[in-house]
Amino acid sequence: MSDHRNCRSFSLYLLISLLAAGHALCAHAAAPAMPASYEGLVKVESKKLTAVYLLPDADFRGYTKVMIDPVQVSFHKDWMKNINRERGTSRRIDNKDAQEIADAMRSGFEGIFTAAFEAKGYQVVTAPAPDVLRLSPAVVNLYINAPDPMRAGVRQTYTVEAGEATLTLAALDSTTGALLGVALDRSTTRGSLGITSSVSNRSEFEELFKRWAGICVKGLDELKARPQLPKSQREKQ
Repeated sequence: MSDHRNCRSFSLYLLISLLAAGHALCAHAAAPAMPASYEGLVKVESKKLTAVYLLPDADFRGYTKVMIDPVQVSFHKDWMKNINRERGTSRRIDNKDAQEIADAMRSGFEGIFTAAFEAKGYQVVTAPAPDVLRLSPAVVNLYINAPDPMRAGVRQTYTVEAGEATLTLAALDSTTGALLGVALDRSTTRGSLGITSSVSNRSEFEELFKRWAGICVKGLDELKARPQLPKSQREKQ
């Protein structure tokens, strides 16, 4: 069972990463557009996130607990190359540095998301059950503008934002694995002009994660509260 869930998690991560990558490509166009449907889900209006897709007539009212998968973290494909070119002869970022940054982001994200759902009364559990909604998050296209410039021999760097990232969050029934919804949001951190350091980077990305967590918790509350049509009326549509 564990291997099946891990395989499903990896497949789902690839799926939503492709959607996020497609959005990143079209974001540079004059009129970026997201598909109207996706894997049986239908795009719905969202004022807080870039895109939200839901399974038509999915009923979230029975979910009182959540199970949060380990967050997948991946960098923008050109991030390391661009950063090392900008740093010149300064200490270059290597794979070990990138792994340490990803681990810190993963730890910070998981703690913030768990705390946000618990604060709203959702019990965070580790096993599937009929009343458990499984959430599968990923932070992709992560781009940190100035990773740890305060190390010895590295010049100070002034930036306005620490960087940007894309959140993808899939919601599934924990017992059947049915995909009920996917949310996607591409955001930059909110900062002010100043010296960027590993401390300021972490702080700004934590604020971004808190913003995402708050939106996702409120979104689940709203889905649980929305009225459901009687089955006979749904079948006529």
